[in-house]
Amino acid sequence: MIRKHSATLHGHRTSFSLEDPFWLELKTIAAARAMPIAQLIVEIDDARGADSNLSSALRVYVLDWIKANIELSAASDT
Repeated sequence: MIRKHSATLHGHRTSFSLEDPFWLELKTIAAARAMPIAQLIVEIDDARGADSNLSSALRVYVLDWIKANIELSAASDT
């Protein structure tokens, strides 16, 4: 299910829509990085390209995070 979420980015309120699994994974990533989820969202927003919307940038970040962790896990198994 897609849900709308709100965040304050650099003093401005914004909203984005994410499927529940992406939202849960973002919360897991924030916890793993010992940071508030709001800070993680600001970091992702600051790094996204001008042609990307925030919802897409968040999904891509989650995908990249998972892929990087799979690669690290595979490398440590050898």
